Amino acid sequence: MLAPLRDYLRPKDPTSSLLLSMAKERYFSRLSISIHPDRPGFEESRWIISEDVNVEHLLDVFTSVDSNPKNVWDVCARFMDHLYWHKPRLIILGPKIEALPDDHPSKPQRLGDLSWLFRSVGNRVERKRILTRTLKLWRERGDDCQVALILNYLSNANLVTGFPEEGIRQAREASEIFEQLGNTENQAECLINLALSLLSDGQFNAAEEAASRAIDLLSEKGKQFWVCQSHHVLGEIYRSKDATQKAIHHFEVALEIASSLGVVDPLFWIHYSLADLFSQEGRFNDAHAHIEQAKPYAVNGAYNQARASQLQAKVWDQQRMFEEAKSEALCALGVFERLGATNDAEDTRELLGRIDRNARLMDSGLAISDGPADDGELLKTMLLVVYVNLPCLDGGHRIGVMASTLASNSPDVNILQTTNVSSIHPIPR
Repeated sequence: MLAPLRDYLRPKDPTSSLLLSMAKERYFSRLSISIHPDRPGFEESRWIISEDVNVEHLLDVFTSVDSNPKNVWDVCARFMDHLYWHKPRLIILGPKIEALPDDHPSKPQRLGDLSWLFRSVGNRVERKRILTRTLKLWRERGDDCQVALILNYLSNANLVTGFPEEGIRQAREASEIFEQLGNTENQAECLINLALSLLSDGQFNAAEEAASRAIDLLSEKGKQFWVCQSHHVLGEIYRSKDATQKAIHHFEVALEIASSLGVVDPLFWIHYSLADLFSQEGRFNDAHAHIEQAKPYAVNGAYNQARASQLQAKVWDQQRMFEEAKSEALCALGVFERLGATNDAEDTRELLGRIDRNARLMDSGLAISDGPADDGELLKTMLLVVYVNLPCLDGGHRIGVMASTLASNSPDVNILQTTNVSSIHPIPR
């Protein structure tokens, strides 16, 4: 591959450069189609992994000088789409998008696209901020379909930032709008987000009903990607209801569909969910096996790689392999801090604290539980927190949804399992 264009070509007038014009024509042509795992051409679009820097340089140049800026911003949207699916990262064009005038015809669409890149690197706060701005612009323009789309995405953003009640309200509003518009596919996507929010709010039966209804709507349309996501959510719901075999069944159905589609992100998160479930069941060999199967699907995403390391550290901690656990956790923490994934970074610091505590207890000859430690004197109270992970449906994100204080002195310490949910939403075109 040629060296990045930006490294050796900086003409004063980019429009007069024959090389830049040829490169623009080539790359813009390759970015002329929208991509999605349910559509033909998805595998071929992986070319962006090795050529993203050249494309980004061209877009940076031509969004400033091109005589047809709408065309360039449309290509920018598809570039972000390609990155989201194949090489999750932020882009240098972000500040330029935010600086567009509010009445710019492309601003709300490009803000929405940008929010997906923040989601892909685990920056939940920035994602929610961008989506809130986007919703305001679409409401001002009176576009009900776009309002519903952003409400659905905001539902997920509120869920992973700790506001499931707001997420429930927004998902229901979005679902109702799409039902009125006769848009069954998007209505089903809203139902998946509704199920996630209901799950995090402890409304397991309502969550199950929403996810099952989504499958019914999607099966009629042949949208296997979203059927896959619905089964993944159902797996998490049954796991929360302690129906382990049903949970495994739905995870395996989701895994089969994701494998047939060849889409990377769901494959990562389904293996992640199975690994986490098996670790909580004490089936450590199975847990390690699924972590190893998940890792190849995280190769182009630093955030997912860090989540795999974080989970690996938890399993090592459960197995009393504290040095290995600490090494994996430190690796994950460095990535989360670099990406601005503050919630995940805080979770990992807490994990490191637990690893150090358990190692000290082991050295002291004191008993260690498989969950938070409690020898009757060391801890007077314990706080157990249930979490929901949302990769995509939301990307690997974690929020606390329930807590209970337990009296110490109890001879037994119950392990409160972690709930993982994977959900992905394609960027609307």
